[in-house]
Amino acid sequence: AAQGFADARPSGPVTAAHLRRVLRRVGMLQLASVNVLVRAHYLPVFSRLGPYPTPLLDDYAFRRRKLFEYWGHAASLIPVEHFPLFRHRMDRASHWGMQKFADNRADYVDTVLNEVRTHGPIPVGDLAEPGERAGNWWGWGDGKLALEHLFHRGLVTTSGRQAFTRYYDVAERVIPAAHYNAPPASEDEVRREFLLLAARSLGIGTARDLADYYRLPILPSRQTLREFADAGALERVEVKGWKDEAFLHPEARIPRRIDARALLSPFDSLVWERDRTERLFNFRYRIEIYTPAPKRVYGYYVLPFLLNDAIVARVDLKSDRQSKRLLVRAAHAEPGVDKDAVAAALSEELGAMASWLGLAEVVIAPTGDLATALDARLGYRAHPDLLS
Repeated sequence: AAQGFADARPSGPVTAAHLRRVLRRVGMLQLASVNVLVRAHYLPVFSRLGPYPTPLLDDYAFRRRKLFEYWGHAASLIPVEHFPLFRHRMDRASHWGMQKFADNRADYVDTVLNEVRTHGPIPVGDLAEPGERAGNWWGWGDGKLALEHLFHRGLVTTSGRQAFTRYYDVAERVIPAAHYNAPPASEDEVRREFLLLAARSLGIGTARDLADYYRLPILPSRQTLREFADAGALERVEVKGWKDEAFLHPEARIPRRIDARALLSPFDSLVWERDRTERLFNFRYRIEIYTPAPKRVYGYYVLPFLLNDAIVARVDLKSDRQSKRLLVRAAHAEPGVDKDAVAAALSEELGAMASWLGLAEVVIAPTGDLATALDARLGYRAHPDLLS
């Protein structure tokens, strides 16, 4: 419920009001460059609202200036009203590689900042001297290193994206003045606010769960949470099967039932903290993108499938945009589930996803113990050349 799965999906067109509701629930949307299915930040909205026009999120974030990019849980789209909370993180940002580069090339970094101020919004390729791409730092050239250092320090930010390419501008032109000029919070204030936001988004969690949401250090976070519990801002509770004490947000509610059907991004905030995911759902989940293919257990880009209040299956998905097919390269059920019931619900959600992505059909590979039941529901046969 805290993550938005107790809310009914819209019966009509998805609007900015629906996006606001999702962002209030989850706090931020994680970004990731992997595009084997769809960009990661679009998926959590689909999981909660169903099919929607992805330009609506782009417009909400960048034209309407409702979200900004920075390091929250990871690289994320974050409500712009939280910008002052990140000032402290920006002021202290010191990634060792970028900082070393900035120290050694201070004049160049200043030149890049002035160029953005004069010509922004601007992609790295339009800098006067972007530098050559190299083998280190994901192939970043000097221009990208300079811009990312300035981004970490909060001096520039993302004004918009085209095909996931960042267009940088100085932060004071992108962040609305009311938030940009707000006084920065102290380290203690930031920690307190982030922990309360995390508790609202998770509903319930251990100190480690809550600290992880905004990547806070665990020791001071644990102390702050105990202070909250002593003051009544959070409730200290025990959860059967959990070794550590947990904290309950006062807005958390237990609905009579959850009627949810959702394919979850590997970067969905419901499953960010893998240990919490296992404790809650008895579901051990690891992303295998960086695992060599022969060692993968479930597949390359595997999405958990949430049905009502349980994670009941996982599917390895790929968008074959050229042939307009959604490829289900593997489908595995969790132990003890009714495979026919799961396949029935999952087939509907896969059909909705295919339509949302502009794909004409769903193709099931004969891999995994759910594949046969799923194939019987969808009726598509995989071609060998589609399964590589």
